[in-house]
Amino acid sequence: MKKTILLLAIFCLLVTKTKAQEAPTLTGSFNKVYFIDMVNKLESQYDLHFYFSPAMDSIEVSLDFSSLSIGQFLDQLTASSGINFLVKENNNIIVTEEFTISTELDQRFFEGLTESQTVDNKEGNAILDNIKEFAEQDKNETLETQIIEIGDPGKRVRGTSAIITGYIRETNTGEPVIGATVYKKDPIVGVITDAFGFYSITLPKGDHELYVAFVGMKSTKRKIALYGNGKLNIELSNDLISLKEIVVTGESNPVENLQTGFATINIKNIKQLPSMMGEADIMKIALTLPGVQSVGEGSSGFNVRGGSVDQNLVLLNDVPVYNTSHLFGFISVFNPNVLSGADLYKSGIGAQYGGRISSVFDVAMREGNKKRFTFQGAISPITANLTFEGPIKKDTSSYIVGLRSTYSDYILRLLDDPALRNSTAGFFDGVTKINYKLNDKNDLIVSGYYSHDNFKLNSDSLYEYSSGNASLQWRHTISNQLHVNSSLSYANYSYSLSSEENPTNAFEMTYHINHFSGKTEFNYFTKDNVNVKFGLSSTLYDIQPGIKRPLGVSLVEQIRLETEKGVESAIYVGAEYEFTHRFSMYGGFRISMFNRLGPGQSFVYQNETPREPEFIVDTVTYANNEMMKTYFGPELRISARYKLMDDLSLKVSYDRMNQYIHILSNTAAVSAIDTWRLSGPVIKPQRGNQYSAGLYKTFFGTSLEMSLEGYYKNVDNMLEYKDGAQLLLNEALETDIILGKGKSYGIEFLLKKNSGKFTGWLSYTYSRSLIQANGIYPVEKINNGEYYPTNYDKPNAALLVSNYKFNRRLNVSFNINYSTGRPATFPIARYTLKGQPVLLYTDRNQYRIPDYFRVDFAINFEGNHKIHKKVHGSWSFSIYNLLGRANAYSVFFKSENGQINGYKLSVFKNAIPSLAYHFRLQ
Repeated sequence: MKKTILLLAIFCLLVTKTKAQEAPTLTGSFNKVYFIDMVNKLESQYDLHFYFSPAMDSIEVSLDFSSLSIGQFLDQLTASSGINFLVKENNNIIVTEEFTISTELDQRFFEGLTESQTVDNKEGNAILDNIKEFAEQDKNETLETQIIEIGDPGKRVRGTSAIITGYIRETNTGEPVIGATVYKKDPIVGVITDAFGFYSITLPKGDHELYVAFVGMKSTKRKIALYGNGKLNIELSNDLISLKEIVVTGESNPVENLQTGFATINIKNIKQLPSMMGEADIMKIALTLPGVQSVGEGSSGFNVRGGSVDQNLVLLNDVPVYNTSHLFGFISVFNPNVLSGADLYKSGIGAQYGGRISSVFDVAMREGNKKRFTFQGAISPITANLTFEGPIKKDTSSYIVGLRSTYSDYILRLLDDPALRNSTAGFFDGVTKINYKLNDKNDLIVSGYYSHDNFKLNSDSLYEYSSGNASLQWRHTISNQLHVNSSLSYANYSYSLSSEENPTNAFEMTYHINHFSGKTEFNYFTKDNVNVKFGLSSTLYDIQPGIKRPLGVSLVEQIRLETEKGVESAIYVGAEYEFTHRFSMYGGFRISMFNRLGPGQSFVYQNETPREPEFIVDTVTYANNEMMKTYFGPELRISARYKLMDDLSLKVSYDRMNQYIHILSNTAAVSAIDTWRLSGPVIKPQRGNQYSAGLYKTFFGTSLEMSLEGYYKNVDNMLEYKDGAQLLLNEALETDIILGKGKSYGIEFLLKKNSGKFTGWLSYTYSRSLIQANGIYPVEKINNGEYYPTNYDKPNAALLVSNYKFNRRLNVSFNINYSTGRPATFPIARYTLKGQPVLLYTDRNQYRIPDYFRVDFAINFEGNHKIHKKVHGSWSFSIYNLLGRANAYSVFFKSENGQINGYKLSVFKNAIPSLAYHFRLQ
């Protein structure tokens, strides 16, 4: 069935009058069928040929007719559906929805009307718009058939091969397409575009067909005659057929790519998944992947393969984010409207990443529309956001600005609990990015982010915390084979806690961390299509661990901890090489070094005694910038892939990582007032080793994927805490900390369907996360020195994410989430000691809270898919916790009538419905 009308055909329709060829009479009966199904049946029965836009496929048609001419049939169809037609010779029927096609030119055509002049006639505007559209389609088809010469055919260049470089960009916006595959067949030679949409591929001189593919976009090809080195930029357009599909995938074929434990999250369609209070969230999508969990609803951060929250490196535009949550952890700091996607590395982590030992979550912002100004936003029950973007210089430079805020206080006032009704909570954030092209070889990228949260519980303590970052990047092309990316960045996180309800105890406590970083990375594309990355980086940490000061007439004593400073530096190199079509490897090596600097102090303890305050015998003081301690850490990264068959591969990887900065938290869930602290004379760096292996299989092309991965990880110097540890404003912090050993292992299964009306994935994870605190002295032992579960150990987790697309405008999603309850420590007895009641607890994390189970539902309705209209809108209705299950966030106990009774604390015990509206103006 033909769906493309050539510009020449449209022009002929406008300037000629013709009479349709006589056709046979038609008989049929259709009741609420899609227009495309009716067309297929009529074309199979009669000598008819329909031409129409794919956006009309899902229009519903109901019509009964018998022995009608083509004209009579079309008249009835127009009356019942509003669809317009024009019949040409040979029974060719051209279908339009918004306008009628006239076979006579408007008089204005002869009066010299230009495209830039205003046309009052709406139909005339639509005709001009569609001529442009068909011209663009014709242009793309011409580019696929014509031969493009690269290099100078008259100039003799030494060698038998040449290098083609260029950028893959999106047609409508000019934004780079990250992770697109550029390849040729017979034999297959291919490369992947980088974070700027850039590619470099080496091919033998001669004639080739070069293919470009990316999930959710129309694949294209170019016929080239390669004489020497040269450039070829290619644009991809969105594929309407895949509109509204969920895209959570690796590269186009998981069997082909090299990495284990890797997933790419495409941000464009996450709004169709069920969400709490209608707020689309990229981090909640990450939690649907195997091996990624959280400790419970309303908790910040995420845990990857048995690692703690602080072991994840979270980046926004290559700058770390130290707090990733708004509103007690219900919403992440990432505004979905400004993001292009995110890469999650659970293993097989490249040498360019360092500083954390569990995972990397690399979030990328969009560059902004380089073609025209657009404006979009969303309104949900608790938040509203607006995004502006457009060209600074058309086709080369652009900007994007995203703003978001909340108005959630009204929900708190609806709650039954008087304490919660008197509480307030809110946040706002803003983000921007500017891409400026200086010339063909130099680009500048400036980005910035800021967010602020505050909440006040029952008109008592006021909590405020804020995050910010900024970066300046310079991308320079030295040659077709060598590029350099240099950046300067800054990140900050701070919080304050204050209470003024009781004037005699009024206080304010503050904390902040500042992060200054510089990085230079070289990308070298060899003639063997090997991308070698090497570079160096350095980061200065400046931490104020805590200040507590009295307010007003308060009697609170002022406390100020010494500032902590440290420099983390690294040099690295990594490259991937395909030895054969079946076997390829990645090798990377990173050397990191950490220098702890003064000012600071280090306590000296009495010989053969544990680190306890009463055994401190001396204090060593260090001046500003004086070297306190140096750590050195080589890191090896190896990955390999062997294709057992064309649709089945085996992958293995090994990662050695070092971490020099840590979160101090002795609660199950990370809170806003937990603090980041640096390694030093006593707190040593965490060092981790991870071994991973997996089988990856595709069926029916790549429409169905299956993977089975296993891993084992061990960690030295994990932070664990003594019973009753005091972590805030503690000058002798090491007296409450134990350095333990951690280990985790597990198996992850994923089955994912990528195409068709029904899409989604089923994942199951079996994992264990254990820690051992076995110091020399009894006070440094927990659970008698044996391994015990960490706070985030959840052995079984199963998740079903499903989406059914009824048509282009309507789809529904249905999610089921189950996991084992997290570990907990419970009191088992109460006794009196010297007149004071004392609770006796079990071994640490010996019990578990009840298992977690939740069902979510969402229905999403798109506005019509007319290409040329000013406002594109969609509605999302979702029900979070559809069954109203009261999942336990924690368990607490009360003494009642001489008995100890246990109770569940649930964040949600009812179904939470929400309605959100998304719109885009252009």
